[in-house]
Amino acid sequence: MEPIVIIGTGLAGYSAARELRKHDADVPLVMLSRDAGDYYYKPDLSEALAKGHAPADLIRKPAARVAAELSADVRGHVEVEAIDPAAHTVVVNGAALHYSRLVLASGARPIAPALAGDAADAVHQINNHGDYVSFRAALDTAHTVVVLGAGLIGCEFSNDLAARGLVVHCVDPVAWPLQRFLPETCGVALRDALATTGVHWHLGCMAAAVQHADGTGYAVELDDGTRLQADDVLCAIGLRPALELAEAAGLAFSYGVTVDRYLQTSDPHIHALGDCAEVDGQFRPFVSPLMQAARALGKTLAGERTPVTYPALPVIVKTPACPTIVYPPQTAGGAWQIEGKAPDLAASYMHNGRMIGFALTGAATKQRGQFIRAAPPILP
Repeated sequence: MEPIVIIGTGLAGYSAARELRKHDADVPLVMLSRDAGDYYYKPDLSEALAKGHAPADLIRKPAARVAAELSADVRGHVEVEAIDPAAHTVVVNGAALHYSRLVLASGARPIAPALAGDAADAVHQINNHGDYVSFRAALDTAHTVVVLGAGLIGCEFSNDLAARGLVVHCVDPVAWPLQRFLPETCGVALRDALATTGVHWHLGCMAAAVQHADGTGYAVELDDGTRLQADDVLCAIGLRPALELAEAAGLAFSYGVTVDRYLQTSDPHIHALGDCAEVDGQFRPFVSPLMQAARALGKTLAGERTPVTYPALPVIVKTPACPTIVYPPQTAGGAWQIEGKAPDLAASYMHNGRMIGFALTGAATKQRGQFIRAAPPILP
C-alpha cells in the first residue's frame, strides 16, 4: 500500500498527521521536512525572549519521538524537488517517492525586503526555529534592534524585545500599527502602549538601505532621511504562501493553493492546508483556522469525507503591553463603532446593521466571549 505523504512538519503538517492517526492507526505515513523535523509551536517564537525561554526550550518534541508517536516515517533535511500528479510521485533528493494521497503543508515564505546597502543581506527574517536560533545568537550583544514591519509579527516581536530591555525602533509605511486589522483609535492605543515599553515608532516611512556602520552594528536609512543605528535588524513585513511545488505541478492557485471545503486541490489525490492554502476562497493564515482544517482533513484522509468549517475565529495578538484580539470582517463597506477609553476599547465593524467583525484592546479583551457569539462564522 502506497503511503500518505505530507510535505511539511510545521504545525499544519503535524496537526494533520495527528488528526489522521485518531481515525486510522495503520495507513503508512511519510512526512518530509526541510529541517530536522522537530516539533515546536511556531507562535512561541515571538514571545520567547520575554518569557525567558532559550531557543532549545522551544523544541517540544524531537523528530524521533514524534515519528514514534505517529507511527510515521519522518525524513528530515530533505528537499522535495517536484510533484508528478500523473505518476502519484514526489521527487525527494533526486529519488521518486510514490504516494496514495499527498498533503501540502509547506507553509509560507518571508517577503524579501527591497533594501539597498552593503548589509542588506544581514537582515534577519524569522520563519522557523533555525531562523530564530540565529536571531537569538545575534541578540547576545545587542542593545538596539530595528524591526521592519508593524503588522502582527512585527508588533509581537517589538513587544517581546522591548520587554527584555532592548531599545526597539519599529518602521512601517502605515499610519498606525496593525492598520490592516484595527481601526485607527485601537491602533493608536496599541502604538502608545508599546511606546511605554521602549518601542520607538517610525510610521509613514520605510527602510531604504542597511549599511555596515563604523565599528559594529548597522545603519538603517529610512526614505524620509532618518538614519537609525542598530545592533541588529529584523524584517517582519509579511509572508507569502509557498506555491512553487504546486505551481510547477499544474495545481490551481490564487493567492494560495486553491482547495475546496474538503481541503482538496484541483487534483483529487492532493490536499493542502495551513499557510499555503486558500480554503473555499478564504485565506486565513492563523492557528485556529489551521486546526479546524487539520481536524477535517484527518477524517477525510481516513475515509470519512468531512468538510471544514470555520466558526468565528478571532486572532489573538501577543502584545502583553496592550492585549489585542481581532476578528477581521470578510467584506468591506461597513464602518467601525468604538466604545470605551484607550487602551480599553471595543470596536464593532457594522454592515447593514450587523456586526461582521470586531477588535478588542486592553481590558476590553475580557469581552471576547460575547463578541465571538455575536460574530458571523467565516465558513459555516
